[in-house]
Amino acid sequence: MLTISPLAAFEDNYIWCLCQPANPFCVVVDPGDAKPVLAFLQRKQKSLYAILITHHHPDHTGGLAELQQAWPDVRIIGPAAEKAKIPLLTEQVQQGDMVELTPFNTQFQVIDLPGHTHGHIGFYSEPYLFCGDTLFSAGCGRLFEGTPAQLHNSLQKLTALPADTEVYCTHEYTLANLRFALTVEPDNQLLADYQQHCQQLRQQNKPTLPTNLATEQQINPFLRCENNSLQQRYQQDSAVGLFSQLRAMKDQFKS
Repeated sequence: MLTISPLAAFEDNYIWCLCQPANPFCVVVDPGDAKPVLAFLQRKQKSLYAILITHHHPDHTGGLAELQQAWPDVRIIGPAAEKAKIPLLTEQVQQGDMVELTPFNTQFQVIDLPGHTHGHIGFYSEPYLFCGDTLFSAGCGRLFEGTPAQLHNSLQKLTALPADTEVYCTHEYTLANLRFALTVEPDNQLLADYQQHCQQLRQQNKPTLPTNLATEQQINPFLRCENNSLQQRYQQDSAVGLFSQLRAMKDQFKS
């Protein structure tokens, strides 16, 4: 079992830290800023063993140089397709590769998730999923480099994972996403209930993450594009068509 801690960075990023009580090592995911990671490691008296990177955006990679300077032997593992944009990678991985984290007796499966960026990847080890900016609670990533069909296909890959999969995405966008989701499906009572739950968490300054796939399939409009009544409501005859329309609507939505 892993203990997974969120470190807040910038306005709404989370850097995930993976630890075990008796293990002297730590793994971090998408450290856009080194400072909260260094403070966490010092506080917990841990050594940095590896860094997992989902994609090249600076708010996910900006802390790499400083962390590598502090821990010269750290493994920096990220997408092979984005190696030119993440020059500090020490290991490049892609769909089907396994990342062995030997001190944790854990291995992560690499999943290609193009859409938000061309080379975006996720890391999965049951029940944990680190999916960067592909899937958010009640939302999904913007299409900066890929196509709607690519991102829809990437989300379909994730929904094929077990329903109890814990989704560790990297932004606290949940409340804004829920406001949009309720305009898409105003009669979804599960969605309204989930919004109330998440509002209570944020009022207590607690993260809304991780979420899980079972919840997301009930409340996330971007995972509900196969729903026939939703397709009819938005006059679409395919899941990809509806997904493309919803993504465009979300881009224009003022929450």
